[in-house]
Amino acid sequence: MTSLFGFRLRLGDAVDAVVEWITTYLGGFFDVVASIFTFFYDWIEYFLTSPPFWAVIVVLGALAFWAKGWKLALGTVLGLALIASIGEWSYAMESLTLVVVAAGIAIVLSLPLGVWAARSDGASRTIKPVLDFMQTTPAFVYLIPALILFGIGPVPGIIATIVFAMAPGVRLTELGIRGVSAEVVEAGAAFGSSPWRILRQIQLPLARPSIMAGVNQVIMLSLSMVVIAGMVGAGGLGGQIVAALNRIDVGLGSEAGISVVVLAIVLDRLTAAFGGERTGRRVRKPAAPSGEAPRETAQQQAEQPVPANA
Repeated sequence: MTSLFGFRLRLGDAVDAVVEWITTYLGGFFDVVASIFTFFYDWIEYFLTSPPFWAVIVVLGALAFWAKGWKLALGTVLGLALIASIGEWSYAMESLTLVVVAAGIAIVLSLPLGVWAARSDGASRTIKPVLDFMQTTPAFVYLIPALILFGIGPVPGIIATIVFAMAPGVRLTELGIRGVSAEVVEAGAAFGSSPWRILRQIQLPLARPSIMAGVNQVIMLSLSMVVIAGMVGAGGLGGQIVAALNRIDVGLGSEAGISVVVLAIVLDRLTAAFGGERTGRRVRKPAAPSGEAPRETAQQQAEQPVPANA
């Protein structure tokens, strides 16, 4: 096929050459990566599928109760019980395992990158185009080299999920840290705090809502990739949906789809609950000594309006 003016840029041939070089000289490295991912996947799947389904439901319900209260706990228990009642429990736990592994790795990678981007304008300008490329490139495009490097199974699905889901974690971490009041940071520096201590004790706590929103989005995007993972042999609910598509089985597709929706709602509400204040857990302010007014926190001081004549 010819292109404009009879010239065709053979970008695909260059990519093929790069992938061939990687498989030839870095195959051992990717074998180690696949072994690590498989190890985590197998162990988490074992802990989710070995106990009776009701035991896992009780644990997740207790976690929901601790995070938000009885309403979230009741909804979690009923939703998971629905998944078990329609026979999709084991497949749902396989998908949950993939989400836990992929989202966990994506979060571990995205948070330091977000901190780096927030503290360096040059790093931010470099990282943003890479994130745009990762998030807008169709998953099937980078799934092809993942299949070549890692073969059929859950690992290519994990790799594709990590690449697709990292972007909001980096962006919202950077946004949260950059949104911390400069006066609060300057006050910490004036008291002799090191940059690391300012980051750990001032910026990260104040940026927590934005960071947790990024974590929430990473988990949601990871769950949206279960169908892609099912197409490359990862199993789970994605495998059920692919099987229903191949057989044109509306009933099976509906059951698997409802199970994905229930998992998405549970994970979304749990992460949102951990991103805010937990119900029933109030922070008690320290009592001021007699004759002294209560001291305001640095965040409260920063939120006060500055007088016009200041």
